[in-house]
Amino acid sequence: MPSRLTPIQEQPCRLLPPALVCPLGDDLGTISKALFNGHRGLVYDDAFTPGRPLPLGRVTSPLPDISSLPVVHRSRNNQLLAAALERLEPTLDAYRQRHPQARIGVILGTSTSGIGETEMALAKRQREGDWPLDFRYQRHEIGSPACFVAERLGLEGPAYTLSTACTSSARALASAKRSLASGAFDAVIAGGADSLCGLTVNGFASLEALSDTPCQPFSANRDGINLGEAAALFLVTAETGGIQLSGYGETSDAHHISAPRPDGQGAIAAIQAALDMARLPASAIDYLNLHGTATRQNDSMEALAVAHVFGDTLPCSSTKALTGHTLGACGALEAAFCWLALDTGRLPPHVYDDQPDAELPLLAYASATKHDGTRALSNAFAFGGNNIALLLERFHD
Repeated sequence: MPSRLTPIQEQPCRLLPPALVCPLGDDLGTISKALFNGHRGLVYDDAFTPGRPLPLGRVTSPLPDISSLPVVHRSRNNQLLAAALERLEPTLDAYRQRHPQARIGVILGTSTSGIGETEMALAKRQREGDWPLDFRYQRHEIGSPACFVAERLGLEGPAYTLSTACTSSARALASAKRSLASGAFDAVIAGGADSLCGLTVNGFASLEALSDTPCQPFSANRDGINLGEAAALFLVTAETGGIQLSGYGETSDAHHISAPRPDGQGAIAAIQAALDMARLPASAIDYLNLHGTATRQNDSMEALAVAHVFGDTLPCSSTKALTGHTLGACGALEAAFCWLALDTGRLPPHVYDDQPDAELPLLAYASATKHDGTRALSNAFAFGGNNIALLLERFHD
C-alpha cells in the first residue's frame, strides 16, 4: 500500500478515552474523583530501602493473573499493561467494528520494562548459585512491553518501545501522531508503563533525589521526589473531533547527564514548538500540567520556562504529588489527566504545603474548581536534558 503523507499540523490525531492503572485507581471514575479532589495516592514502604520507609505511588488495584502467559511476558510491567488493556478493550472493539480493516500499530514507552523480575532472579542466583528455571533475559528487554501488547491483541504490524527515561511515553504519543501522518498506521495503541523496582528506587536514592515525606512541588521546602508506577494507554486514531493531540515539541539540552539546563531554554523551545505545531499562541492554553518533580533543579528550571512563555496567570499543577513520579509512564499518564480535565471541565489542584519558593517566578497554581477550558499542555523532562511538551485540544464531534 502506498504511503499517504500528511503534514503533521494537518493530521487529525484523536485520543480516545484513556485506559489507566495508577496509584489513584484503575477506572476513570475513581481516578477522576481522586485527581480532582487532590488525593495523594501514596503509601509508606521500605521494600526497596530496608529500614527507610519511603512514600511510594504503588498500584494497589487487583491486577490480572499472568501465570498462564508465556514466561517472557511475566513481569509486573506487563501485568500493569494487561490491566490497562482490559480497560481499553471496549474502546478498541468499538473502533474495530467501525474500521474492520484498520492497520493498528503499538508504540509504548518504558524505563524499567521487566528489570524487577531480573532483580529477583539475580538475588536467587546469589543465594542458590543458579538462575531460576523460569528466568528469561527477554523479560527485561526494553522492547518487551510493545511485544507483549501486540501479541496479547493479535496485532501483526509494527510494535516498538521507546526508552528516553521520564519522557518515554510522551514521546510514544508524539510518535503515534507522526505515524498517522506518514500513513504507516490507521490507529496506534500508544502510552507506556513503568513499575517500581530496586534499580530505580535505589538509583534515585544514590542521587540524593528522594524525599522521605510526601513531595512538595515548587515549595520552598521541596527536598525531592516520590516514585510511583502506572500504565497508561490511548487508542490514537486518524479521526476528527473529540480530544486531539494538536501539537508536540521535542528538544534536547545536551547540558548534563541528569540535571536540566538551569535557564530552561530547552523546555521553552519544546513548549514553543508544540504551540507552533498547533498554530496557537501561548494565550490560548487553558491549563498546564507541570512536570513538577519537587527536586530543587527541575522545579527551578521549569518555573523559569513557564513564566517566560505564559507569564503568571495560566492555571497549572503538578500531579506527581498525587501519584508519585511514574518515570517512563508519566508522560502518557499526565496527558490522560489533561484529557480528563478537558473532558470534565475541572482542573487537578496543585497539592503542596502552600509555601511557594520566593526565589522562583510566581505561577498560578490551580485549585479544585470547575474550568471549562478547551486546550491543555503537558510537560515532561528527562535525564540528559530530554524535553517534550504535548498540546491537547477539545473539539465538538
